[in-house]
Amino acid sequence: MKDRLLKLQQKYLKIDEELSSPQNLKPAQMKELSKERARLTPIYNKIEEFLKTEKDLIDGKAILVTESDPEMIGMLKVENESSENRLRELTEELEIMLLPPDPNSGKNILIEIRAGTGGEEAALFVADIFRMYTKYAEKKKMRYDIVEASPTGLKGFKEIIFSIEDDKAYDTFKFEPGAHRVQRIPTTESGGRIHTSAITVAVLPEVEESELHIAENEVRVDVFRSSGPGGQSVNTTDSAVRLTHIPTGIVVSCQDEKSQLKNKDKAMRILRARIQEKKEQEAKASADALKKQMVGTGDRSERIRTYNYPQGRLTDHRINYTSHNLANIMEGDIEDLIAELTLQDRIQRLQESKN
Repeated sequence: MKDRLLKLQQKYLKIDEELSSPQNLKPAQMKELSKERARLTPIYNKIEEFLKTEKDLIDGKAILVTESDPEMIGMLKVENESSENRLRELTEELEIMLLPPDPNSGKNILIEIRAGTGGEEAALFVADIFRMYTKYAEKKKMRYDIVEASPTGLKGFKEIIFSIEDDKAYDTFKFEPGAHRVQRIPTTESGGRIHTSAITVAVLPEVEESELHIAENEVRVDVFRSSGPGGQSVNTTDSAVRLTHIPTGIVVSCQDEKSQLKNKDKAMRILRARIQEKKEQEAKASADALKKQMVGTGDRSERIRTYNYPQGRLTDHRINYTSHNLANIMEGDIEDLIAELTLQDRIQRLQESKN
């Protein structure tokens, strides 16, 4: 492990040196090196602490051999024990940090939220979860943009698709796919009864055109007049676009923009992401159909979380995480939840790597 740490240390320093002379780099190189440095920075800092702690322990043991003063010997033993404990902690932390990165790490994402069982109440909860995610994105200075939305009359959404552009977007939201269940008294409920509704969330890493080429003859393009809730016309031109990927049968439509070209561009972003998702799901199923991961399976039918409003409680069923801070969570305070999901995923992957 020590050799690997030293190699990573040198790699980071080399990247840092290259970025200190940006005039020698092309824009694409600059972008990739900056992204890699950002990924390696926390690892580099941890390696620096590891090497310093290791040196302190070696020096402390060397002094202890030559020391004769009883009081000084006692102090050195305490310091050496502290260094040994910290070295063990740092070793465990580095083992987790050095796990292979997710291939989608660093990518922008598309998040799709759809109403499931529960009618209008489910549609309202789609709007609530959309707000929760975007409030958190705003706090983290992540840029988001609505790609497609199907609003309802009571300010809910049957479906909403939006993009988040940030190098931490995928790593932040990759544990959100699945079924989210809500238990609360709907605003339309006169008898005060608690209803249970459900929505589904999908998180798709954006796929660049260079990563996935789609031939023109593989896509059928249909244009139509966009409409709003209830079917009323919101545009008098054929600006809405529907794309059908003939080989897979995947259909994507977009009518959020007034420009047909912009709608087509947005639809192509969704289409590429869905084709890639389908490919990855098929590859995963054929490689290991029986394997079920504790976190991040991406199975949209799996109930991953319950939001219980009467009790002010959120429960993530995959990791047995419970918070009684639901009001703040729905305002975008999901930092602790994301941190716990990330930690548990890393711990599991570390255990699997040792088996």
